[in-house]
Parts: sequence; structure tokens; C-alpha cells
Amino acid sequence: MAKFHQGFFKPKNPKKYRGDPTQIIYRSSWERALMIWLDKHPACLAWGSEEVIVPYVSPVDGKPHRYFIDFVVTMKGKDGLPKKFLIEVKPESQTRPPIVGNKKSKTILTEAMTYAVNQAKWDAADKYAKERGMQFVVFTEYDLGIATRKNG
Repeated sequence: MAKFHQGFFKPKNPKKYRGDPTQIIYRSSWERALMIWLDKHPACLAWGSEEVIVPYVSPVDGKPHRYFIDFVVTMKGKDGLPKKFLIEVKPESQTRPPIVGNKKSKTILTEAMTYAVNQAKWDAADKYAKERGMQFVVFTEYDLGIATRKNG
């Protein structure tokens, strides 16, 4: 089983952070990489981590849950105007339906439930963002530059 890289992030530009800059927790090295980028990028006007909570209903248990979106970010657009984003960081494999292949049925079921819950969360987040003039996006290892796609 893979180890998760977790810890506290100390920003070099704490005035950009929306929330308590002494309590910024990253739950993966990918989140930490994005935090570093947001903290130092001149076009990033403000950012927060797990500051936005969106309600959603899980398709797995049919019950309401709370979705803590990874990041809320305000970037300076090319036109000079601020643009707001809700950003989720996830492995690319969780952004598409599971591939069956030679996997065990328990693995397939787990992946299918993860995908279904993610879709419910992301639909709720997209609606929440649009209602507030924001954009919801999911960043994967490819968007973060952590991995490159193989040709072919």
C-alpha cells in the first residue's frame, strides 16, 4: 500500500492565503505541489485549502454528505480581471470509469463506488461554482506536471 505524503504547509506569502495560514494541511504530495505553485505564482491573487464545503448526496448510500473541495483560488486573468476557481486534486484514474481487465471483483466494486461518489461530488461542486460565477476543475497528475502521458 502506498504511503500518503501529509503535513503542514508554511506559505512564503501568507497574505495570499484565505484562512489560517498556520493551519494549512496538505493530504498528498500533489496538493503540496499545487500549494507551492499557488503561493509563489504572481497571477495567484488569493487561495484557500478546504475552505469551501459543498453538500452532495452519495449514490452509494443515498445520504447527504459534505464535500470539502481541495482549493478555492482567485487568479488574475489574461484580461487583468480576477477569475475564481474551485480545484480538486485527484489521480487521473479516478476521473474515469474503472477498467475491468483482470481485476478482482472487490477491486472493481471499490473503483466503481469511488468513481460514482466522485461524480456526485463534482456535479455538486460544478453547480455550486456556476451559481457563484466560478469554475470547478479537477487537476490530475498530468495537469500538475507530475506525470506525462505516453504516446500511443
